[in-house]
Amino acid sequence: MDHSAFIAALRAAAPYAHAHHGKVFVIAFGGEAACRPDFDAFLYDVALLHSLGVKLVLVHGARPQIDARMSAQGLAPLYQGDLRVTDRAALECVKAAVGSLRMEIEARLSTGLASTPMGGARLRVSSGNWVTARPVGVRGGIDHQFTGEVRRVDVDTLRDVLDKDRIALLSPVGYSPTGEIFNLRAEDVATATATALGADKLVFVLPSDPRGWRLAEDAGDVGQLSLAEAEALLADADHVSPDDRGILHAAIRSGRRGVKRIHLIGEDADGVLLRELYTRDGVGLMLYADDDYEATRDATIEDVGGVLQLIQPLEASGVLVPRSREQLELEIGHFNVIVRDGMVIACCALLPILDAGIGEFACVAVHPDYRRAGRAAALLKRVELEARRLGLKQLFSLTTHSPHWFIEHGFVQRSVEDLPVAKKQLYNYQRNSIVLVKDL
Repeated sequence: MDHSAFIAALRAAAPYAHAHHGKVFVIAFGGEAACRPDFDAFLYDVALLHSLGVKLVLVHGARPQIDARMSAQGLAPLYQGDLRVTDRAALECVKAAVGSLRMEIEARLSTGLASTPMGGARLRVSSGNWVTARPVGVRGGIDHQFTGEVRRVDVDTLRDVLDKDRIALLSPVGYSPTGEIFNLRAEDVATATATALGADKLVFVLPSDPRGWRLAEDAGDVGQLSLAEAEALLADADHVSPDDRGILHAAIRSGRRGVKRIHLIGEDADGVLLRELYTRDGVGLMLYADDDYEATRDATIEDVGGVLQLIQPLEASGVLVPRSREQLELEIGHFNVIVRDGMVIACCALLPILDAGIGEFACVAVHPDYRRAGRAAALLKRVELEARRLGLKQLFSLTTHSPHWFIEHGFVQRSVEDLPVAKKQLYNYQRNSIVLVKDL
């Protein structure tokens, strides 16, 4: 590059350097990126972002590294869809592979040789048990054992790390309050982290090149898609490979949860991070979210259709007991809903049994795109206030999938005999729901 081109490029990047300074970016990349010969160059660009004042959270995957460990042990990986089934032997491979890769990334970010782009960087990297997880449980008749899903992220500690000018490094594992370790999907960790932090950008680095997706041709030179356009892309299986669908779904989910800019970039372009974030046209796809209005209120008869649309997938999967439209219309006065841009995204019901002084906290559902943001907890608080106003002394709930959530919110597991007589007579022993009770 001659002097004129260098000066022109630097001046063109200046507005982006100003705009990104002090902003929080979550960057997620798979274990495939760590296997590439140019992985050092990728991390050098990460270091450059940090030196330009960007507050960084890195989330790495480890799927090929885990598979390699399992193969070395004579174990065959087992998947249900794109979700790994993690038994005890597989968990040991997860711990070994994730721990080794994390230390390798930390070591490479510690490089300080003057002969490298890291010369004089002196980066400080922090990792920790910042992700609380819970078991996925039984899905499709298969117990996923130590495969988990993100429950919450320790936002306060992460913000403290970023405020101290450190890079936060998160691995695809989580921990339960009982000391268990769970194998997580990196894209789920990235989505939950970006949402919890209110990150300014979430960047997914893909093994494939999203510019090759056919719908991207309609997005203009800058490759921008609205969330609605991205959902249309996801709906057409011909546009996106199975390996990329999970990441695209995570990107849309994070946009629906409040992350305003999500970038999808291929890992094989030289300087992909810098070109995407510091040039006008970029090298990938950017998803953008519009501001939406959200309100929590009592349900009305007009909400019946929205509530049905929300709960029917959960009924089909066995999470909720099926309700007919007629039954829902009769009970709609007992429901609370959260509505976002005209769509019901969460609901619950308080079904009081006044003579027993107890109420059922029932039909708790949150749209998949808006989960793990405290909406179910907000509905519970609203129900508790209503229950106290009615003079109730206790709440009870029946669940087959989410006992951990209820216990963490003050419920205690009880037996069927502790249910009110009317409810005990209707108890479905074949469903074998866990009984949980909370004193008000």
